[in-house]
Amino acid sequence: MKFSSTDTYVATDELMVAVNAAITLRRPLLVKGEPGTGKTMLAVEIAKSLQKTLLEWHIKSTTKAVHGLYEYDAVARLRDSQLGDGRVADIGNYIRRGRLWEAFGAEELPVLLIDEIDKADIEFPNDLLLELDRMEFHVYETGETVKAKQRPIVIITSNNEKELPDAFLRRCFFHYIRFPDRTTMERIVEVHFPKLQKKLLNDALTLFYEVRDVPGLKKKPSTSELLDWLKLLLAEEISPEALRTKDTRTVIPPLYGALLKNEQDVQLFERLAFLARRERG
Repeated sequence: MKFSSTDTYVATDELMVAVNAAITLRRPLLVKGEPGTGKTMLAVEIAKSLQKTLLEWHIKSTTKAVHGLYEYDAVARLRDSQLGDGRVADIGNYIRRGRLWEAFGAEELPVLLIDEIDKADIEFPNDLLLELDRMEFHVYETGETVKAKQRPIVIITSNNEKELPDAFLRRCFFHYIRFPDRTTMERIVEVHFPKLQKKLLNDALTLFYEVRDVPGLKKKPSTSELLDWLKLLLAEEISPEALRTKDTRTVIPPLYGALLKNEQDVQLFERLAFLARRERG
């Protein structure tokens, strides 16, 4: 059981080694990297590559670890008791399984995505230590102990918004997805736009990396933003020449809204990036 690139996802050799190491060790794979580098899609593609079921748990600021195990709907039970509903006799009717419970109970080995774990409060990772380590948990309302039928493939993503506890990190295999170099990016674009004109691709990538290299950018454009930009360039039939223009009246790239996401970056790019391009020209 080995993960590799798919028809829709380009994985570097380093990433494939990390994924397969985590699968061999049966440890959660903690993936960090810039937003837009494909961390969430990695879990989707692992499931596709290995032909496994994907279970997705997207974390919010209000998410608690127990939500991944189960939730007890006491309000619904109280309401049903007032209505004389016979279901109240079995408290299990009001237990809703979370994604971890679903993964633990799966008959076939699943892939479990815990997406953006750093969005939750600092105690969230610690609260999952026992469950991820022992692959079991206790349901207090029913007295039941749920044990995993098999250890799922767990992919955990983080945007580095918060530091994760050392005890949690020790239980994970770690990989940082570096931003793709030009060669890798060409492969990624080829997957999404197989018929893209080479000249347009070359000039678009040159401009894209120049934008990313501008010092002081508040938000550097990501891979997903590049793909959106290329889609717009094709839709609007923008020529390669328009991306190389030295016209001083054109100080930002065509359809720059797909790349630059705030006014500070637009102003900075106007002051620095195109000034540098004209000086070099």
